[in-house]
Amino acid sequence: MKVANEALQYSRTHGEQALVVARGEELLAQQYADGFELTTPHPLYSGTKSFWGVTALCAEADGLLSLDETVAATIALWCDDPWKRRVTLRMLLSLTAGFGFGGLGASVPIYERALAMPLRDEPGTRFTYGGIPLQVFGAVLARKLSGRNRTPHEYLRERILAPAGVHVHAWRTLSDGTHPLPTGASLSIRDWLAYGRFVIAQRSSLAACFEGSPVNARYGLGWWLGVRGAPPDLVYASGSAGQALYLLPSLELMIARFGKSACYRHEAFLKRFFG
Repeated sequence: MKVANEALQYSRTHGEQALVVARGEELLAQQYADGFELTTPHPLYSGTKSFWGVTALCAEADGLLSLDETVAATIALWCDDPWKRRVTLRMLLSLTAGFGFGGLGASVPIYERALAMPLRDEPGTRFTYGGIPLQVFGAVLARKLSGRNRTPHEYLRERILAPAGVHVHAWRTLSDGTHPLPTGASLSIRDWLAYGRFVIAQRSSLAACFEGSPVNARYGLGWWLGVRGAPPDLVYASGSAGQALYLLPSLELMIARFGKSACYRHEAFLKRFFG
């Protein structure tokens, strides 16, 4: 497969630190800057969100939860709020639960604070990007896993990352000693690609991650869906400053990118790549 030089040039001139194009185990193109190489770790920022829809589906397969169960079924305090008692785990992961913008970067709340935050919108009526819904999901999953003496991040590591051959080099820690769900993981490009291979290999069982919601057809469960001009099965994880993991399952194609520029645009890169 020939990799479009225009796409590589666009990435290189928009704060690129590392970019690798791979098909399966074969590396088709690599370029690095700022001392980066295949094994250099970098924060994923909101690319971390892509772990949790996958985790939820694995937990559903393991009988731990159902995507369409309510938070209130686990968190009794939510039963008293007419909006909160309608929120499902699927709504949390698709960012349609009704929370306002926030809970990103250094503002990620601990579980108890996230659970106490009010909803701004009626559940299921609006997509709002943010980190609070992921922290609420973490609170629910932590309760579900308490009998197994596991945290959400331990379950993620044992159920998904270790089998995929993915090593998390670091994870941010919150004030209560827990790790955040919407952000905080640092991986190398090699590990980012290994996660992509796992997702592509498991794509049939993970299909719900790549289905949009009624209020945002372009966002699934932690994954962005499709870009004009790209093949229809393209999905991607996105983090601030140009972090990306693009997956094209029909071709077993992956593109992993680390960057440092707010000017980088996924659509501009992908238009050049597939144009």
